[in-house]
Amino acid sequence: MGINIGICELEAKSASCAELKKEIHKVMLTDIKGFEAAAEFDEKVSLEEAARLFPDWEAFVKRNRLNAEADAVYLEKIKNDDDMAVLKPKAVRTATGWVNLSKLDATAKKKAVEASAPENRLTGWDLVEFDEMNKMCSECGLSWDKGRGCIGAFGPDNGALPEIAAKYGCPIIASVPESAKVKKRFSPEDGKKLLAEVDKLNAVLPDEGKMAVRRYGGPLERVGAVAKVSVDNNCGFFFF
Repeated sequence: MGINIGICELEAKSASCAELKKEIHKVMLTDIKGFEAAAEFDEKVSLEEAARLFPDWEAFVKRNRLNAEADAVYLEKIKNDDDMAVLKPKAVRTATGWVNLSKLDATAKKKAVEASAPENRLTGWDLVEFDEMNKMCSECGLSWDKGRGCIGAFGPDNGALPEIAAKYGCPIIASVPESAKVKKRFSPEDGKKLLAEVDKLNAVLPDEGKMAVRRYGGPLERVGAVAKVSVDNNCGFFFF
């Protein structure tokens, strides 16, 4: 397993994605009670029922270009109008758990967001096309990973760099494995300290041998890039 490092991008005013990530469009809830009017539903027919309605199953799947491994037949996937007419009366309407915030007033929207977990929110950033997302990341001032974005690899979780850092009195890099476990957030002030640690370790790494230089020169370069972005943009960083 490897350890990654990222910028706390929402703390930086210059982040290309910040406003989009703050725009929450939908939330996934375990209980949609009270939000039914804005909830999204699936209309589906069980595989058993659909197979009974369409004995020539292969032909049915082929003409509608369905995934043969789906857990049910979802009406939104049906392309043949005649098949839709047969399936519609047998369809069961079930809540997906998603709630469309645009259909709620401000008070209800706030309640829905508070009832959702952060990872169960669909933001404006999630709706950006992949190529456009890559372009925005590459042009963003927080992009430290050679134009690939503000999140990248630190190194393996069993590497010796933290041990070397501890040996030379560099507490932030020494604590990386533990910090990654709890996703500890470091401040821009920590970024200044991290820059100093990187300078110190770059100076002493040759004393640890050529292998250490080859193995850990890259991670130190990446950590230094993150620290610089953190300081320059007054935002934190974290390992995970």
